[in-house]
Amino acid sequence: MYNYGHATNKPVIFATKFCILTAPSVAIVILNYNGKNYLQRFLPSVLASTYTNYSVVVADNASTDGSVAYVTEYFPQIVVLQNTQNDGFAGGYNWALKQVEAEYYVLLNSDVAVTAGWIEPIIALMQSNKSIAACQPKLLKHGDESYFEYAGAAGGWIDILGYPFSRGRIFDFLEKDSLQYQTNEKIFWASGAAMFVRSKVYHELNGFDATFFAHMEEIDLCWRMQLAGYEIMACPQSVVYHVGAGTLPRGGRKVFLNFRNNLLMLGKNLCMVEKMWKIPVRFALDAISAWKGLLQGDRDFFVAIMQAHAAVLYIWLKRSNTKHKLCRKPMIQLDGVAGKSLVWAHFINGKKKFSEIFEN
Repeated sequence: MYNYGHATNKPVIFATKFCILTAPSVAIVILNYNGKNYLQRFLPSVLASTYTNYSVVVADNASTDGSVAYVTEYFPQIVVLQNTQNDGFAGGYNWALKQVEAEYYVLLNSDVAVTAGWIEPIIALMQSNKSIAACQPKLLKHGDESYFEYAGAAGGWIDILGYPFSRGRIFDFLEKDSLQYQTNEKIFWASGAAMFVRSKVYHELNGFDATFFAHMEEIDLCWRMQLAGYEIMACPQSVVYHVGAGTLPRGGRKVFLNFRNNLLMLGKNLCMVEKMWKIPVRFALDAISAWKGLLQGDRDFFVAIMQAHAAVLYIWLKRSNTKHKLCRKPMIQLDGVAGKSLVWAHFINGKKKFSEIFEN
């Protein structure tokens, strides 16, 4: 295991009357797969971070676009880890983080531009409360910074049927950022695009579920963190700008992973009573979405959902004898859960903003 020190910054020691405090070590780990163009654009902003005790690691998932050679030549202060295969977001980070030692990990997408002081507010918040296992900054849309970004906005929530949404994003509707979500808040999930994680907790819970490959693995991990007694937070004083869909473009593969992984997550983490009725309802709602897409001429969308359902059933059969080690709780007892249907509120009642979901 490696303990990487920042090439130019040394830990700053703060002396007080009673003790000496060293800034906690932070490892910014960027998982890369053929993202050379994003590394070229956004690594300079990461290296301009003002935090005093950070390192940057690029974990490469067997890229073929010259990413490794580029980083090695132009950013020698960055440590590069090279995987022999593309293990996706979940497996890739599990592989990489076994080799990185720091008090905090920052899982940062390659298509994210950061602001200079983005690390300090979140580390201060997490240091103030040891029960916080993960935290995210405010994500704004790169290129149109007045709007929240899809992948997490100002903090991830989930509805009673397991549909994820965010403060600032309901399904595909993005709110304009008018500083309406500026308070630190408990949330259900922190965005994997820029996710601060207490390293001890990450390893304690065995990291991401590698079966997910990509999409919703961070929601599953945050759910398990809450079941283990930890908290998830959003800290909007920290701001980053996310391109969105940069690392896995929209298409059939993305639809397949989203629908499959959402059902896998519900099967893993719901208590038995909820599982018995929520999963059949979700299969039915997914089928409605699939048939709607087919009737509108989107055959690939229909096929992706059907394939997702088949994959879920296959995986559940394989896992039928495995046991969940965490104590499952009803969803409503967890932070960041809306006790109503997001589908009903949005598509039937026309609610578009996060604040409107909670109106009577």
